Amino acid sequence: MVKINDNYEKLPGSYLFSDIAKKVSAYQEANPDQKIIRLGIGDVTQPLTDSVISALHSAVDEMGQAKTFHGYAPDLGYEFLRTAIAKHDYEERGCDIAADEIFVSDGAKSDSANIQEIFSLDNVIAVCDPVYPVYVDSNVMAGRAGDYDEERGLFDRIVYMPCDAEHGFAPQLPEQEADLIYLCFPNNPTGAVINKEELQKWVDYANEHSSIIIYDAAYEAYIRTDGIPHSIYECKGARTCAIELHSFSKNAGFTGVRLGYTVVPKDLVRDGVALHKLWARRHSTKYNGAPYIIQRAGEAVYSEAGQREVKQLVDYYMKNAAYILKGLKEAGFTVSGGVDAPYIWLKTPNQMTSWEFFDELLEKVGVVGTPGSGFGPHGEGYFRLTAFGSYENTVEAVDRMTKHFQK
Repeated sequence: MVKINDNYEKLPGSYLFSDIAKKVSAYQEANPDQKIIRLGIGDVTQPLTDSVISALHSAVDEMGQAKTFHGYAPDLGYEFLRTAIAKHDYEERGCDIAADEIFVSDGAKSDSANIQEIFSLDNVIAVCDPVYPVYVDSNVMAGRAGDYDEERGLFDRIVYMPCDAEHGFAPQLPEQEADLIYLCFPNNPTGAVINKEELQKWVDYANEHSSIIIYDAAYEAYIRTDGIPHSIYECKGARTCAIELHSFSKNAGFTGVRLGYTVVPKDLVRDGVALHKLWARRHSTKYNGAPYIIQRAGEAVYSEAGQREVKQLVDYYMKNAAYILKGLKEAGFTVSGGVDAPYIWLKTPNQMTSWEFFDELLEKVGVVGTPGSGFGPHGEGYFRLTAFGSYENTVEAVDRMTKHFQK
């Protein structure tokens, strides 16, 4: 008789973004003439750039000829893309990362969920609170999280690291020892960042305690402030304690074509085993999930023209972020983020819960955001807005919110 993985049963009854979609759909059905402005799910809205489109067309033409056709991609990804990544994302930043330590994939979301598979279920994980839900959910499904306390909204085997206003929404070093530590900077959902000196403390902690940091750098392209690291490998000793996740989704707009990569240094050894070999073995059983056509598009991102285009894309979204941040501050809201990240973290007014604010924003203003409580217990009373809409819609959304909440 087939048995299911009953760890799935431990997940809370619904998924944050599914709940949002259902509420928005119901409202839209009841109010078909109302224009809804979506500043919720972090999907990009601007089209792929000229360099990327050109590379896609060329690669498609290659796939139509026997001499230039490509089947399954190499296990780690094509060398032309890994070499470009190593040069532009690491060598130029003074980081010692080789091309054969880079694993190309179909996106950081997949890797952030799958990376836990190479670790024993006995390991204790630590996560920021609030945080991107995939880190917790993947460990719950694997059986590493323990039991769920519905009243507190916590799993009993996970170490939660509160991120509050007092500390700039950045986590503090865990008091309880943890084996796997998930960090995301710039942070989703709060938009928080930390400087190199503070990040070095996490690297030193991990090496001292033989922990491993899983570092999500998906939003590094949005960093504007001097002294904020773009990679954890800018810190001394990170090669022996850190795995880094990257995405092409938010910087180059690849949400619809899917491309990312994970770095596992060969110096990262635990329990006498090189994790590079483990991930290579795991990775090779799944192929890398990114076909030749998409990897050629990724290579184009690192061309001179591609880099200019990426900057233009990021600047466009950060213009939106700046507008939201400034507009809501002037309207009397308490907001943060939006400077080094495409997310604005808003304290809900009038002591409203996150979902109460969501409902009022949708039903009375026609704007959709993301309840902070969906990212963890310490997200209650907060709300995430994204900068990934059009500039025109962003301006209209801020105007609507200002008029409604200043009544």
